[in-house]
Amino acid sequence: MKIKSILAKPFAGYIYKQIKKGMETAEADQQAIFNHLVKVGTKTVFGKDHDFASIKTYEDFVKQVPLRDYEAFKPYIDKIKQGTHNVLWKGQPIYFSKTSGTTSGVKYIPITKDSIPNHINTARNALLCYMAETGNTKFADGKLIFLSGSPELERVGGIPTGRLSGIVNHHIPKYLRSNQLPSYPTNCIDEWEEKLDKIVEETINQNMTLISGIPPWMQMYFDRLTEKSGKKVGELFPNFNVMVQGGVNFEPYKAKLFESIGRKIDCIELFPASEGFFAFQDSQKEEGLLLNTNSGIFFEFVPAGEIFNENPTRLTLKEVKVGENYALIINSNAGLWGYNIGDTIKFVSTNPYRLVVTGRTKHFISAFGEHVISEEVEAALLQAAAEENIPITEFTVAPKISTDAGKSYHEWFIEFENTPADMKAFSKKVDDNLRKRNVYYDDLIGGNILQQLKISPVKKNGFIDYMKSIGKLGGQNKVPRLSNDRKIAEELEKFVN
Repeated sequence: MKIKSILAKPFAGYIYKQIKKGMETAEADQQAIFNHLVKVGTKTVFGKDHDFASIKTYEDFVKQVPLRDYEAFKPYIDKIKQGTHNVLWKGQPIYFSKTSGTTSGVKYIPITKDSIPNHINTARNALLCYMAETGNTKFADGKLIFLSGSPELERVGGIPTGRLSGIVNHHIPKYLRSNQLPSYPTNCIDEWEEKLDKIVEETINQNMTLISGIPPWMQMYFDRLTEKSGKKVGELFPNFNVMVQGGVNFEPYKAKLFESIGRKIDCIELFPASEGFFAFQDSQKEEGLLLNTNSGIFFEFVPAGEIFNENPTRLTLKEVKVGENYALIINSNAGLWGYNIGDTIKFVSTNPYRLVVTGRTKHFISAFGEHVISEEVEAALLQAAAEENIPITEFTVAPKISTDAGKSYHEWFIEFENTPADMKAFSKKVDDNLRKRNVYYDDLIGGNILQQLKISPVKKNGFIDYMKSIGKLGGQNKVPRLSNDRKIAEELEKFVN
């Protein structure tokens, strides 16, 4: 055992105890954060616009601060870019995290001196909880790779700006720097496939012990390693025993990733975003991710079915129920107020507060009133895939609307590792699974308003080719699980077998 793993044990134990204590004080911590945020926010442009000085209770806050998405925040972000101070939070942000995906194009999410520890310490705490619970500290002695965006930053309104993963790269603790791969010049390569080739070159002969990234991009990395070496990843890296992932639901990718490794290894799941680091897996034994209740973010929860209402119900932590689907709303020391991050979650426990991510508020299919959500399609497909032992590489679903009554259906674009021998039977199995999970969909199929779903098999690497064709290969880019229109489907038709 080397010095890093020896020193890590007592520190991991200390942090683990602190996190355990925090489980008991989650509601009180949230109230304290709320009070602090409002107090600091009073002196900001946003706080003056919304009369923070008169806010005494959460009920006052709800009356004065409506829910917003990025579009509604944009005028404030523009003021920050123009050099105005104390707009959303005291002073100016130390970074803008640049992310795409809105109707206005690029989003610029502020990260402040007060909010950066939320991003850095939460990732660290996830690893330390793992060490404390399992006793496995050996990975700290090997090489670690974080598949991330470029750490090179540009300046927007004088503020350093880049991808979140690139920004975080500048804050990796010194004690991990000597273990970290890839090299800085390689990490700065923008073109994903060129970068991936260099990463493979730099890591293939190293003692890799921990690999972290978004699952589809980790899979690309694993595929390249196997192509070059002819070996499974676990054979190539015998000491590789921890995989850290976030950004998408891990379950659809798990079977293929483990197959590429050649054995099962421990996994740590994270729930990060540019807007904040919301939750992390604190245990290998318990379901769900621990909500980050004492890290500068005050959470609100809106029943998912109400998120597009004019005045939706807004709940605090103490009011949530296990099994309900909620849209996640944040208020933070980055200066985000009543901010709808676009993710939906479900609590699996309230003692402590553990959750699973169920999808995106805008990712659903309701072309016929069925309101099918990501969680339902993922579960329906994964159950069928597990029963048939068919690993899934990637998939997305869109409605196919026909002018003929009873001829419309959901079209599933699926890239299989091995195509099912009987596609018709497999489609029926997935359809039956979805009908069991969504009563409205079941009624539409049963009433002959919709046909059974149809699967369009995507050729090998078809989703990679699609992402490349729209300029979104690599980094934090993801394929949406569901669309309520045919924009993605029409592009994917070019990549169908």
